[in-house]
Amino acid sequence: MIDFKNICEEAIPIIKMAGEFIRSQRVSFNNDAIEYKGYNDLVSYVDKNAELILVKGLQQLLPDAGFITEENTLSISDRDYQWIIDPLDGTTNFVHGIPCYCVSVGLTHHNKLVMGIVYEINLDECFYAWKGGGAWMNGKSIAVSKIDTVAKSLLATGFPYTNYDRMVPYMEVFDYCMKNTHGLRRLGSAAVDLAYVACGRFEGFYEYGLNSYDVAAGAFIVMEAGGKVSDFSGNDNFLFGREIIACNNGMFEEFLEVVKKCFG
Repeated sequence: MIDFKNICEEAIPIIKMAGEFIRSQRVSFNNDAIEYKGYNDLVSYVDKNAELILVKGLQQLLPDAGFITEENTLSISDRDYQWIIDPLDGTTNFVHGIPCYCVSVGLTHHNKLVMGIVYEINLDECFYAWKGGGAWMNGKSIAVSKIDTVAKSLLATGFPYTNYDRMVPYMEVFDYCMKNTHGLRRLGSAAVDLAYVACGRFEGFYEYGLNSYDVAAGAFIVMEAGGKVSDFSGNDNFLFGREIIACNNGMFEEFLEVVKKCFG
């Protein structure tokens, strides 16, 4: 049986190495290096090279594990263990010099999350969790907040950038949150949003259209921090189902009902 705590502790320096590369490149980054996967979906050599660093290091750590990677550096999907990697979550922020972006790495075993690491580069904050080990940030235990009503909550979301088919119900939830909570924030990195739910800075997060590599690490950290994560129906198809709610325990059910009502 794999020692998840040990694997997590050995993976963190690899994730931070990729983060240090990203940090170093921001100083001299030239917008001419931007490529477009879609109109609002940016990528650069920074994403790709950071992913190479991660794949090389994590392959040595767990040689038999497969990979799901955003930039398709390596794709192996028939293994019991699977790394799910976003080398630079918040690429648009990075390109524009806005300080909120991170490295996000999750690990699954038979498609169940068992580990997550989110390294927010600008604040040098590393959030991490392994199965049964609780949630941590820079060596200190973290937990979701204890606020128990939507009315007292601060929530986060992300704007859809490729699929606009569900904008009407999305904006209904948005409208409700603006009028009935302490506020709604959009930082531009789903992985950071989830990490902030895990440590109690946000009470909840919702978004649709996300990929597994956007949410894997952060969602697992939320769960180990005592929170709840689901799809918009309250089921557990959030990893590959392209919709996610993550909240603390106190207001999860109340917020889920808001989302259910809007998304039908």
